[in-house]
Amino acid sequence: MPVEGGSSSGSASAVRHPKQKRKAHSLSIRRTNSTEERTPGITRGDMLEGQDSKLPLALRSNLLDLFGQIEREFENLYIENLELRREIDSLNERLTADGQMIEGGDPTKGALKTKASHSTSQLSQKLKTTYKASTSKIVSSFKATTGSRALCQLLKEYVGHRDGIWDLGVTRTQPVVLGTASADHSALLWSIETGKCLLKYAGHAGSVNSIKFHPTEQMALTASGDQTAHIWRYMVQLPAPQPPPDISAPCDEDQDSSDREEGEVDGEGPSEVPTVRVATATLKSHQGVVIAADWLVGGRQVVTASWDRAANLYEVETSELVHALTGHDQELTHCCTHPTQRLVVTSSRDTTFRLWDFRDPSIHSVNVFQGHTDTVTSAVFTVGDNVVSGSDDRTVKVWDLKNMRSPIATIRTDSAVNRISVSANQRIIALPHDNRQVRLFDMNGVRLARLPRSNRMGHRRMVCCTAWNEENQSCNLFTCGFDRQAIGWNINIPALLQEK
Repeated sequence: MPVEGGSSSGSASAVRHPKQKRKAHSLSIRRTNSTEERTPGITRGDMLEGQDSKLPLALRSNLLDLFGQIEREFENLYIENLELRREIDSLNERLTADGQMIEGGDPTKGALKTKASHSTSQLSQKLKTTYKASTSKIVSSFKATTGSRALCQLLKEYVGHRDGIWDLGVTRTQPVVLGTASADHSALLWSIETGKCLLKYAGHAGSVNSIKFHPTEQMALTASGDQTAHIWRYMVQLPAPQPPPDISAPCDEDQDSSDREEGEVDGEGPSEVPTVRVATATLKSHQGVVIAADWLVGGRQVVTASWDRAANLYEVETSELVHALTGHDQELTHCCTHPTQRLVVTSSRDTTFRLWDFRDPSIHSVNVFQGHTDTVTSAVFTVGDNVVSGSDDRTVKVWDLKNMRSPIATIRTDSAVNRISVSANQRIIALPHDNRQVRLFDMNGVRLARLPRSNRMGHRRMVCCTAWNEENQSCNLFTCGFDRQAIGWNINIPALLQEK
């Protein structure tokens, strides 16, 4: 390695930039490591005694040793840096020589070199893009988490099922209770305020996949993997409000809820509550799993969706099949009815959803919509003239019933979307995701908030469904997941809209 001579070093110092010179003078640490030559006969102690300082001699000596070690480390790094630079220069020279030879030689090697150079450039650009995206994601996630805690507060947890919860809903009549449908072959009714289980329905022989409540009567509609849908009546009495918890009582806040055993549940088990085992009506015309069911406006008819690729329309009073709605190419995943009109929307694994119109008794029209590239997990009506569809393709689309050729808004997410819901009053879309997140958007596709999730709050496995309750001047959102629990959240709507 060539070494610069004294003259060269002197010229370099003579042309040093003024800013660099001031920076060098700002260093007040005197280097006394082994690389410097000392005057013969003068020890470190003599050097320290000759300097004016109020620090003890032992402390000063220790500091000098430490700074000497730091300087040696920097010297080693500097030497390694020089060696790397020499290797880079050598490689560049070899590449340049190869390029000159290739121009008059084998063109195939030249093409390979060009391709390798292009790939290297692409990799460099990809790394830069990924770094920027991940940094932005970390910052945005931090902002969203801190803001969401003020907008969305945990209301109550509803624990008692022995398997994952597929669906949930809130009654539309008094008393207002929460219903959950689970893979443990049962449906449970809960007190929203206390979290107490009030009633169990155990009439199905398979997984209960959905639950919907009658618009005016105390009746529930459940769909099951036993290829049937059941209509059953319930009577519940709400418990007395519980006193506020004693904040002075000790609690184990450091326990990670994800460490809970799979079979361990809190609260009252379903065996300790009144149980209904017989259905008022059984609907059994399907040849496959009944994945969802809903009441038509007025509650005199119901629609069911099945894995046999058909949706069926039944009369409630007689349990008779009125229409078989066929046309989907693959299994159905969901069905929903309009709150004020005789309209039905069905979604399917064939990447489409269909709108069925029963407003004219003599004409039953159907429209097919192909706005997604993967399974449409759900499509729901809003109070207005909109349909909102969610898909495994990680998008949610908002459609106008008057012109459904293309969506009026598209929401792109980072995870598959399950059964969505839209609040009736504020028209806020709640998206449950496979990645355990729940996000809130408005009808224009603007993100409003994300429900908080931590070791002690939120779902530990995928979130399957969401449902809104806007009674009594409050707005509650309920979520359920495959971690066997449902969670109630209090949504601060004024603050949410103000953040928007």
